[in-house]
Amino acid sequence: MSFSVNTNAGAAVALQYLTATQGQLDKTQSAINSGLKVANARDDGAIFAIAQNQRSQVAGYTAVINSINNATSAVDVALSAGQSISDLLIQMKTKALAAADSSLDTASRQALNANFTALRDQITTIVTNATFNGFNLVNGSTTKITALASADGSRRITTDAQNMKLSGSIVTVKLTNTISTQAKASTLVATIQSSLTNVNSALAKLSAGAAKFSIQATFAQKLSDTLTQGIGNLVDANMAQESAKLQSLQVKQQLGVQALSIANQAPQTILSLFR
Repeated sequence: MSFSVNTNAGAAVALQYLTATQGQLDKTQSAINSGLKVANARDDGAIFAIAQNQRSQVAGYTAVINSINNATSAVDVALSAGQSISDLLIQMKTKALAAADSSLDTASRQALNANFTALRDQITTIVTNATFNGFNLVNGSTTKITALASADGSRRITTDAQNMKLSGSIVTVKLTNTISTQAKASTLVATIQSSLTNVNSALAKLSAGAAKFSIQATFAQKLSDTLTQGIGNLVDANMAQESAKLQSLQVKQQLGVQALSIANQAPQTILSLFR
């Protein structure tokens, strides 16, 4: 064993171990602070890359769910409009039937006709206002509404629009129809009933579309949740393990400091040779 004041091999070795312990301690403290064992690419490049790809998928499904929710809302507005139109047609049929009574006096028929035309015009108001996020599925401005169905945007789901404007193929009641005479009222009863049947059929189609969107949204949410759980399995820190590791490393750190202190005192023995 040589004695040197220029080189202290023991201190160098103690410092190396202490530095290694400090590095492990920093990593453990980072895991505890962030809750992640792989917080960035430096921690584990391969795992980080896999996790990032999965995060991209989760973000994609978030966009899918938002798209489906928007489409669902547009269909819900259309359903509400259709239900209101169906109710109005029932009331209009009642007024037409009452006006078809040949024994009705003129004043009563005029009152019924005024009520009838107000109900008729209300259909137009409902159709015009049944808009969500720029989509109106009951005024004939669009033929369908489409939503994303996959995270890469390659697959989509659609629901057909249902044009419920007056004088259309569903609501065949015309903009100018009235029940001002017994003959007109009698003729309109069948027309209104046909329109009512068509509207109820259109509502069934819209409802089927809403159900389709709902099923796809539930599926997309489950996929997103599964992917999120998978990401957690890859990068989340086990806090119980990290806690135990922290205690161990703190003890090693204290011992390393003591070992370095002892090693640094070694050159002091050289002084005894010169007394």
